[in-house]
Amino acid sequence: MDLMLHLVALPLWLLGVLLVGGMTLAALLGPPLVRRHVSLERLSAHNEVAGFKFATLGVVYAVQLAFAVIIVWEKYHEAENTVAQEAGAIASMYRLSGGLEPKAQEELRAELARYLHAAVADDWPAMARGGSSRDVTRILTDVYGTALAYEPNGSRGAPLLSEILGQLDKLTQARRQRLGLASGTVPGVVWLVLFTGAALTIGFTFFFGTENLRAQALMSAMLGLVISMSLFVVVLIDHPFAGSVRVTPEALEAVLEAFGGSASVPAAR
Repeated sequence: MDLMLHLVALPLWLLGVLLVGGMTLAALLGPPLVRRHVSLERLSAHNEVAGFKFATLGVVYAVQLAFAVIIVWEKYHEAENTVAQEAGAIASMYRLSGGLEPKAQEELRAELARYLHAAVADDWPAMARGGSSRDVTRILTDVYGTALAYEPNGSRGAPLLSEILGQLDKLTQARRQRLGLASGTVPGVVWLVLFTGAALTIGFTFFFGTENLRAQALMSAMLGLVISMSLFVVVLIDHPFAGSVRVTPEALEAVLEAFGGSASVPAAR
């Protein structure tokens, strides 16, 4: 499990205290610590040049941070849509199975219910760790086997089987996509850039010289609070299936309930 997954696994309040509270406190204490070693006269002598450089640094980092927030939010929304598409494909297969012979219909619906049970019980905990469940993969293969074993009869049989296989393909693609999203969006090198940029941007404010040290410390703390809250959002939803804020299997559970989720499902083959 990577470092970000360890952070996301923490309780929401604890992660907020460590990340937001820690960075804000560091920003608040920074100016007084610097002032102890560097006089106000030396700091204020470079305010004009430092202000120009800080404006450039702030814009560059703001663009990087905004880009990261937008990307992880889009991926989180994509994860929600992917689960909805997966549930929709299963619901369509369930309804299409009504056109099959009774035995084939019962077998396919049982396999789909088995898949739903396993996806909720096994895939979601595995995705919270950045992985996947091999049992769910095997069950999905069994669904394919059940569908391909059906021998269509009559004029409706072949088109019906073709549509079922098409929905099964959508189901497979949706699961593959959500497993890919579970591993996280932001690469390690980008995390390094984001946290290093935050430290440099906040630390830069320590070296301005203002007569009112308390006001300078408060301004640095406010900047630290804004930056840390943005980073908090990125950390929190970078892994959309882990942590306190995550995509739940609610859509799959709703389909399972419509199937009669309390009914027993066949044992694994």
